[in-house]
Amino acid sequence: MEVILLEKITKLGDLGDVVKVKAGYGRNYLIPQKKAVPASAEALQNIEFHRTELQTAEDKKLQVARDRAAKVEELDITLTAKAGEEGKMYGSIGTRDIAAAATEAGVPLEKSEIRMPTGVIRELGEYEIAVQLHSEVTATFKLGVVLE
Repeated sequence: MEVILLEKITKLGDLGDVVKVKAGYGRNYLIPQKKAVPASAEALQNIEFHRTELQTAEDKKLQVARDRAAKVEELDITLTAKAGEEGKMYGSIGTRDIAAAATEAGVPLEKSEIRMPTGVIRELGEYEIAVQLHSEVTATFKLGVVLE
C-alpha cells in the first residue's frame, strides 16, 4: 500500500513523501491518526497545494516539543519502593509510574513517550530516563528509586 505522509515519521519519511507500507500499518494506524493519506494523483496534488500549511503546522509541533524537552531536562524525580536487603524491589517501576510522577511534578508526560529499552526498573538506584517528544526531539531526566 502506498501512502503520502502528512508529517515526518521516524524511519519512514518526511512530509509529502510517498512511501510503501504494509496495508495494516497504513489502514489501521497512519490514516486514522491523520499521519498519512492513501497515495493518488489527486491526493499528491492536494498535498503540494497545502504543503506550506502542513510545514507550518509541523514546525509548530517541533517547537512545542522543544519547549517541553527543556522542561523535561529540568526534572529530578525520586520514587519510593519496597525492597529487600540486596536492593531488589518487590515490584517494579514502569512507564505508567514514571509518567504519573512526572505529571505530578508539573510536566505532563504520556506513558507512550517514555523509552525504557532495558525494560522496567527492578532495583533501587539512579536512572537516566529518555523521553521521545517528537521524531526529532529526545530529552532525558534523572529518576531516583529509594527504599520506602
